Amino acid sequence: MSKIIEDLRYTESHEWVSVDDNGIATVGISDHAQEALGDIVFVELPELGATVNAREEVAVVESVKAASDVYSPLSGEVTEINEALLDAPETVNASPYDNGWFFKIAISDGVELDELMDADAYADHCDDD
Repeated sequence: MSKIIEDLRYTESHEWVSVDDNGIATVGISDHAQEALGDIVFVELPELGATVNAREEVAVVESVKAASDVYSPLSGEVTEINEALLDAPETVNASPYDNGWFFKIAISDGVELDELMDADAYADHCDDD
């Protein structure tokens, strides 16, 4: 079974979000998503400074099986990207919640965070897949 971290929030499209005390959200794909994709061979990240909207395609992850869009769970400005993934996309498979994060955004609408699933709801969602 996939690892689901209790203190993160999740989307139906399998992104996870962690928000720090400064309102910066770190975004990646869940363990469930990376397992479904298989060996990840390429990652395309959003542009630094880009303004993104919730549920908008902002990145791409490609595996030996398929290519998949990564959606921004929240609206805001991209403040950092995980450039290490460009040279080592397999990091997402090895460490989806730690070293395999995709980007960080300064949240512009904190209310959107309440629309995301908690760990229990996400576990139920994955069971339904």
